[in-house]
Formats: sequence, C-alpha cells, structure tokens
Amino acid sequence: MNHLAGLAAAEPKSQEVTNWPARIGWTVGLLLFVALLYWLMRQGWKWRGTLQGDLPPLPAAPADPGAERLALTGRYHGSTTAGQWLDRIVAHGLGVRSRAEVTLTDRGLDVRRPGAEDFFVPAGRLRGARLDKGIAGKVLTEGGLLVITWEHGDRRIDSGFRSDRAADHPAWVDAVNALTDAQESAR
Repeated sequence: MNHLAGLAAAEPKSQEVTNWPARIGWTVGLLLFVALLYWLMRQGWKWRGTLQGDLPPLPAAPADPGAERLALTGRYHGSTTAGQWLDRIVAHGLGVRSRAEVTLTDRGLDVRRPGAEDFFVPAGRLRGARLDKGIAGKVLTEGGLLVITWEHGDRRIDSGFRSDRAADHPAWVDAVNALTDAQESAR
C-alpha cells in the first residue's frame, strides 16, 4: 500500500493556464480570421451579382395566371446557367434558397417564395424539365431534384425545386415538357 501512495504523491498536479494574454491573443486572432472569411464570401456573392447585372428584372405573375395544371409546395434550391450546374445565378435573388409554392398554368410557371422575390416564367419562355441529382450547393439522390429550364433575357436558366412529395416530380416533367412542346408547335 505504501508503494501505491508514494506513486500517487509523485504524479505532478495539473497546472493552471497562466499565460492569459497569449490565450486571449490567439482567440481574438482566430475570431478576426473567421470574420475575414465571412466578409470575403459576402464580397464574392455581391461581385457575382454585379457580374450578372445584365439580367433583366424578373417578370411578375399576371393578374389572371390561368387554370392550374399542377401545384407543389417544397423547396427552391436556386438557379444556375443552363447546363452548368455549379454556375449559380444570384442576381434578383435567384440564388437564395427558400420554401416555394410553384404553380404551372397554361400561361406559365408561377413561383411564390416567402422571404424572397417571387417570379413568373411565361409559358413561351419555358424550355423543358428533367429530373436531376444536383444544382449549385445541393446534391440529392438520382432524380431527387426537379430542374426546370427557362429563358430570361438572353440566358437559359436551370431552376431546381424539390417537392415535399418527390413522387410528384415525374408528373411535373411530363406537364412542363408537354407545355413547351405545345408552345413550340404553336410558333
């Protein structure tokens, strides 16, 4: 027993931190570095919006949007340049993720976003729909994302949506593509 008591007494006791100025300096330095990173990300977002400043304002929904073909509630995951799933479009709030209520009518696609700017895509500007697995900043399982392609100004845009009921996505692809085919044949 005496042997164990001697070993316990020989163990050094933990020492308290006595160099507080160095500890505080490192903490303040780390916080300043994190703040700098956030500021740089914000500046990059604003710069991207400036580069996309040639994008015209988003159209508002008409007073009478027409008969509803389909409706969904879910998430709007953002818009990118068509075919370039990492080239996010941030102008006019198109880069802001939000909840969404999307309605397809004979006159177009009405996107209502609480907390973000709503927009309307006239039927003549719709170019098709497909199921995909990702759009800038969001990757899902294969076919987990509804991507609707449309034209705005001189750009083709892909907008990504995820319905609260993903089983509805194929019906949306069929309906949007049928509407775009009808618009093409009418021209």
